[in-house]
Amino acid sequence: MLLLREEHQVIGKYEDAFEESLRDEWMPGIAAGDGARLLYYAHLAHGSGFSYRVVTYTLLRDAAAWGALVERVDGGDLASLSEKLDDLRHDVSAKQLVPLPWSVVQEIDFETVPTEPCEHELSVFMEDTVWPFEGGLEAYIERAGAQYANEYDESFPDTPRLLEIQAAYRTAYGSHRRREIVLWQKLLRPQGLLTLITEEIPAEYKKPGRWMLDALDFRDQWESRLLRTSSWSPLY
Repeated sequence: MLLLREEHQVIGKYEDAFEESLRDEWMPGIAAGDGARLLYYAHLAHGSGFSYRVVTYTLLRDAAAWGALVERVDGGDLASLSEKLDDLRHDVSAKQLVPLPWSVVQEIDFETVPTEPCEHELSVFMEDTVWPFEGGLEAYIERAGAQYANEYDESFPDTPRLLEIQAAYRTAYGSHRRREIVLWQKLLRPQGLLTLITEEIPAEYKKPGRWMLDALDFRDQWESRLLRTSSWSPLY
C-alpha cells in the first residue's frame, strides 16, 4: 500500500470550482481504474497557515498502481482533467508515504472506500510532520512506536483523549525528503486546542521518561497542521 499526499495551492477565487472538480470529476475519474482511490480532501484550517491550501490523500494499491496513474495523468484519460485542475491552482506538491511498523493502519480495503460523494459531519485532523536527526531515522521510528504511541493513554487514563493517532507514515524511498515522518491524528476534542494555544506546557510533561523531553534525543523540529475534512471527503 502506498499513499500519495498532495498539497494544492488553490487560486482563491477558484476555491469552490477546484473542490467541485475534485469531488465530481477527479474522485470518480481515478476510481475508474482498480488501483487508486481518493481518501481525504481537507482544507488547511483558517488561522493555522497559508490561505487556500488543500491537502488530499490518495490510496494506491501498490507501486504498479502508481505507475498506471502516472500514465493516465501524463497522457491518458486523466490528462485533460489534470490540466483543468492546474488552471485552478498555483501549484501542487506531492510525496508518497508508507506505513510505519507500529501504525494502526497497515492496509486499507479498496472495497470500503467510497467513490461517490456522501455528506457527513466535518472532522479535524492534526497532521504532524517530523524530521529526525541525520542518522536517527530508524531510532526515532522505534522509540516513537514504543513510547509516544502509548504514552497518553497510560499517563492520563481518566482524561478524555485530545487526539487519536490513526496512522503513522514515512516517506517512500526516492519520492521526497528521506528523513520525514507523518503522523495522522484525529482531533477528538477540538475545544481542547484552546489549552494548547493559551497555556504553557506543564512542567511535568517535560520530565525524563516523558515523550516531550525524551524525543529531543531524536528530533527537535516538527510541524503541526490542522486539516478540516470536507463534508464529502471519502474518509473523515
